[in-house]
Amino acid sequence: MGKKKAKLIFKHNSFEIVEEGDHVLCAISGKEIMLKDLNYWNVDLQEAYFSPEEVKKSLVLNKK
Repeated sequence: MGKKKAKLIFKHNSFEIVEEGDHVLCAISGKEIMLKDLNYWNVDLQEAYFSPEEVKKSLVLNKK
């Protein structure tokens, strides 16, 4: 099976798969994140993050 990007709706403690796939892309680094490894996301921005480092960068970039 080839790689396919999934479409998700991020919720507070889970995510809903809208379109089947095996990965999403990190909003900051562009790295592929396999769904089984997805641990970090932002519900308000509906963004996925590869690691806590990308979460930190997102907080700095989106600071108001």
